[in-house]
Amino acid sequence: MTRIRELDALRGFAVCGIMLVNTWQHHEGPKGEWWIETFFQGRFYPIFSLLFGISFVLVLRGASRWVLLRRLLWLLLFGLIQHTWYEGEVLTDYALFGLGVLLPVSFLSPGWPILVLGVAALGWGTWMGGGVLIVPGLFLIGMTLMELRPGRRWLLPGLVVSAAVSAVFTWLYPITQQWWIYVVAGLAGAAAYSIAILYLRPRWLEPLGRMALTNYVTGTVVIVLTGPTRWPVLAVTGVTLLAQLLFSWWWLSRFRYGPLEWAWRALTRWKPVGNRLVSSDR
Repeated sequence: MTRIRELDALRGFAVCGIMLVNTWQHHEGPKGEWWIETFFQGRFYPIFSLLFGISFVLVLRGASRWVLLRRLLWLLLFGLIQHTWYEGEVLTDYALFGLGVLLPVSFLSPGWPILVLGVAALGWGTWMGGGVLIVPGLFLIGMTLMELRPGRRWLLPGLVVSAAVSAVFTWLYPITQQWWIYVVAGLAGAAAYSIAILYLRPRWLEPLGRMALTNYVTGTVVIVLTGPTRWPVLAVTGVTLLAQLLFSWWWLSRFRYGPLEWAWRALTRWKPVGNRLVSSDR
């Protein structure tokens, strides 16, 4: 599967945001970080969900649906293991929605029909309360974006519109107390953040994104080991992300895939997968 570096950077950005929000949610001290709830809560799992749909298309281009079935089943197992120490994990949701939505839809003709289906599913999930219910729609929209590949000329207009919608709906939510408005604000904010990252292309985020599974799982381990705690949210998040960034950079200078990424690939193929880089590969 050919790597798309902009998507690696976006995935790394999502890892950072998820670590921040998860740490905040498990923080025992006063919930004084209003800015996290206002500007970050509900903005990063949508990005991860969209990227999962994109990755599904990329994997499907080089593998059969039987391989994708095994890939999703192993992800389900990873999620069940992670659930033993972190009940808020999303891997099981992603695996189950992948099995129930992505695999069946992959038999349809790609393009606008799947986009319409994805938008409808996203609208229904938003109206029903958000959370995991918006994941299938985001999966399908991610699939379609990978197939349609809109050009970079859409980035700036998309950034302006999504940022404006997020700002308006974020302002409206305290007034209306309508939860669907809060969900829309989060989705629009996720779109704005995503477009900004794709526009700026911050390459230093790429190692975090290439090892997103490893960093996501180890991040939840840190949260459990440090909590419940009154340690500052930003301190726990910052130290963890810095350690993950340095480790990811070091690891990827020697190996092709992160530890869990390599295990996932090897188990999916059910055969050894070369991982260590040789001097000619560098």
